[in-house]
Amino acid sequence: MGRTAVRVRAPDGVRFTVQLLRHRYAFYEGARRSLQEVFAEVQAFECPLVEITGGEPLLQKNVLPLMTALCNADRTVLIETSGAHDISRIDPRVHRIMDLKTPSSGELARNLYSNIAFLNHRDEVKFVIGSRGDYEWSREQIERHELAERVKAVLLSPVFGRIEPRQIIEWMLEDRLPRRGFNCRFTNSFGSRAPAGMSPVSALKVSSHDAQTTQ
Repeated sequence: MGRTAVRVRAPDGVRFTVQLLRHRYAFYEGARRSLQEVFAEVQAFECPLVEITGGEPLLQKNVLPLMTALCNADRTVLIETSGAHDISRIDPRVHRIMDLKTPSSGELARNLYSNIAFLNHRDEVKFVIGSRGDYEWSREQIERHELAERVKAVLLSPVFGRIEPRQIIEWMLEDRLPRRGFNCRFTNSFGSRAPAGMSPVSALKVSSHDAQTTQ
């Protein structure tokens, strides 16, 4: 079961949206707000978990001091970032969820590989998988940079309509990738949907169970 969180969304360099998340994500255009206004709105929810996302939140100049202020207020803070911007300036208490863009995304050149040196046991790295080529590229990065040992979790997110989650799990088992530290979850980055009659969460549970029992 998921946890309730406050999401702070920075869709561009100037606007913020603050919302309480329970069961589904909703996106709104947001408005220009000062650091103090955003901090006060987050605090008003009295929720211990805060997720900061975008767009690309690191393009927003107030994101760094906002995260530090929230950590000082005893909030658990997560940030989702594309991996194209320097993460070394982020408060070390923040949990970073960083993408490494795969070949089929068309954004391979945007990966800032120097960020990998700053990742630690609090962090997660996400690969969005749309093809066998994406999987093989991701496996190479996982092994080359020892990501399974470096971070809390490596996330392999299948693209709906382009690849089945079960297929990725089978490739992982064939390659004997390290199971510890691995997680597999869905993404709808390309606007696709879960199979009819099955939510993304329940579909994932079926595939994850198969992977755990196929030894």
